[in-house]
Amino acid sequence: MSLSDPIGDMIARIKNAQSRNHKKVDLPASNFKTKIAGILKNEGYIKEYRVNSENNKSVLTLELKYHSGNPVISAFERVSKPGRRIFSSAESLPKINNGLGIAIISTPKGVMTDIDARKQRVGGEIICKVF
Repeated sequence: MSLSDPIGDMIARIKNAQSRNHKKVDLPASNFKTKIAGILKNEGYIKEYRVNSENNKSVLTLELKYHSGNPVISAFERVSKPGRRIFSSAESLPKINNGLGIAIISTPKGVMTDIDARKQRVGGEIICKVF
């Protein structure tokens, strides 16, 4: 079975695991998902991530982070979907929750946060918002 939106599936799995207070979540790995997991770790939204290969399939394992029983990620939503792609220039990148959250952007220079994209003056596709 192939997924039409693997990033949307990743977001749904993380939300579902956090609603049930799971410590970790496993999902099919890809380079793009691994880069998103790296950004989430660098920004402090997850504890750790690792890629394991089981039975010729790569599995991305995320260790979720909680603060006093509540998930650190309060909202995680997909912006650009396969049916409707959302692009933005460096000047018009949105500020998420007045700078308290991040947007993950896919740029020609790689996957990065909206803050890094503004610093490097590069625009791209707005993948998702996290806060």
